[in-house]
Amino acid sequence: MAWNEPGGSGNGNGSGRDPWGNGGKDQGPPDIDEVVRNLRKKMGGLFGGGSGGRSSDTGSGGTGMGALIIIAVVVWLAIDSSYIINEKERGIVLRFGQYVETIQPGFNVRLPRPFEKVLRVDVNTIRSLTIGNNVNESYMLTQDENIVDVRFEVQYRIKDPRAFAFNDALPSASLKVATESAVREIVGKSGMDYVIKDGRTEVSLRARDLVQKIVDNYNTGIEITSFNMQTAKEPEQVRAAFADAVKAQADAERYKNEAQAYQNEVVGKADGAAQRTLLDAEGYRARVVESAVGEASRFNQLLAEYEKAPEVTRERLYIEAMESVLGSSTKIMTDTKGGGNNLLYLPLDKIMQQSNTKKDVNGTTAWSPSSSSSSSSDGQFVAPRSRGDR
Repeated sequence: MAWNEPGGSGNGNGSGRDPWGNGGKDQGPPDIDEVVRNLRKKMGGLFGGGSGGRSSDTGSGGTGMGALIIIAVVVWLAIDSSYIINEKERGIVLRFGQYVETIQPGFNVRLPRPFEKVLRVDVNTIRSLTIGNNVNESYMLTQDENIVDVRFEVQYRIKDPRAFAFNDALPSASLKVATESAVREIVGKSGMDYVIKDGRTEVSLRARDLVQKIVDNYNTGIEITSFNMQTAKEPEQVRAAFADAVKAQADAERYKNEAQAYQNEVVGKADGAAQRTLLDAEGYRARVVESAVGEASRFNQLLAEYEKAPEVTRERLYIEAMESVLGSSTKIMTDTKGGGNNLLYLPLDKIMQQSNTKKDVNGTTAWSPSSSSSSSSDGQFVAPRSRGDR
């Protein structure tokens, strides 16, 4: 029998049932007021009110619970919408996932989630990246077709928080690739000796500038602060041969330095000898000139004296000349009056010995042949000669 069929069932008692258990009564739409009352009763029982309690108790419990919920929501909104950005940080504000602005350090109030979200980016911390931890990174080919083992460290910081957060998904990985590429380019244009010895500083500076240019083109928001080449050496397999070559170069340099030192010594001595010769020549020239000037002056003085007294001057000149000639002679000339053949014995060796040993208390010679006659420069006795014996 259908649910809406009038009358009872087949037993004739007229007591048919509908699906809601209301028998054969006509069913209308549910009463809204009754539904609200039932819902309030259930909520009151859930938050501490009685299931069959009075309506006034149920209403007061619901009102207190609502106030607590409102306070909790307000506190949550206050906490979720306020941000304190540290000095070393910058805040990136996203509104429904889209960039709005970058907030500076300090206390900031924004819209709560899910309307806005703030990302913190550290812009002061210096980060580091090391290249060359494995063979694939460290081995590089030089311009002269040699292989060098290079290890270097890059230090950087974030200068643009927005670009660092949104323009590159993996900025550190991009920096590593850019750094390795730049160093390989510079090393590939340089010789092995230049990279290992003389040009390490220059290679580091050029690599830093090139890496900064690459990351700026990618707009990663990264600033390179330092680029240090930690090691630059030959590969392990050829290190012994390279050490021999370095030793040979060191020996060659040492030999050059020794030769240069010897050259400097010889040239210095030669220059000194030449300078001394020049100075001796200058001294000799000055001495000869002065001697000639002195002789000329002496001759002029003698000439003036000779013109005044020719005989006396001639006698004096003769004596001085004979003294000069006979001064170095071992012959002894005596002048005896009467011209006899008397033998004159003079113990010259004793006289010379006494003249050298006998001195007075003042340190002067006690006796000298010159006290009674002329003597030569070597101490030999020369008897005086009268004018008539010439």
